[in-house]
Amino acid sequence: MLADVEVVAETGSTNADLLSRLGELTKPLLRVALHQTAGRGRAGRSWQSVPGGMLMFSLAWPLSRETHALMGLPLAVGVAIADVLHALDLPVQLKWPNDILRDGKKLAGILIESAANKNGGTWIVAGVGLNLQLPETFEANLGRAVADAPWLARMDRNTLLAHLLNALAKAFEQFDQHGFSAFQARWNALHAYANQEVQIIDHGQILQRGFAVGVDVSGRLLLQTAAGQIPVLAGDVSLRPVDAL
Repeated sequence: MLADVEVVAETGSTNADLLSRLGELTKPLLRVALHQTAGRGRAGRSWQSVPGGMLMFSLAWPLSRETHALMGLPLAVGVAIADVLHALDLPVQLKWPNDILRDGKKLAGILIESAANKNGGTWIVAGVGLNLQLPETFEANLGRAVADAPWLARMDRNTLLAHLLNALAKAFEQFDQHGFSAFQARWNALHAYANQEVQIIDHGQILQRGFAVGVDVSGRLLLQTAAGQIPVLAGDVSLRPVDAL
């Protein structure tokens, strides 16, 4: 399935732009912004944009699956993006449920939103923010560890976008047919905190603590705790390695 492509100098949020237009779309649409003034992350968190230093885009794509059958989709998108970066000699790992890490620091984030398709199934909007080259002061001002990839910043943006778009298109088609089971082994192979002790945090409160085993066929994180192995749903929770707290 081919996608149309739009590039704008500035917008509030490419995800919000596409969500407002889903009723009129008849085919996939990739919207790229050089700068976002109101970018969003998961759970309503803001995404700070650096003009020219990030690759920011959203892709609207129709799936035959209903909304309740989309569990694990953010993880599948993470696998697709990680595969592209690995092919470009950029080793990355995945942090459950929606971050891509380089050397333990956040390199990219993913936000999946969805709405019912009037023709059946679901429109999904996958937003991606990928750090390319950040100012030296950015990490200190942000207050948390982030990574960039300056050599990717020197790559032709259209070529990089084409690689990512092709990978995402294949991932969406594969997910539509098989669900997250088609991505489970690949995600676990890229798991940043495999067998490490982690905490699951919700609004500052520790919900669970255990060793991160991996993800199951639905994309749930499996924790080995004193009470046995338990699955954790994404929701609005965050994962933190114990030694980083």
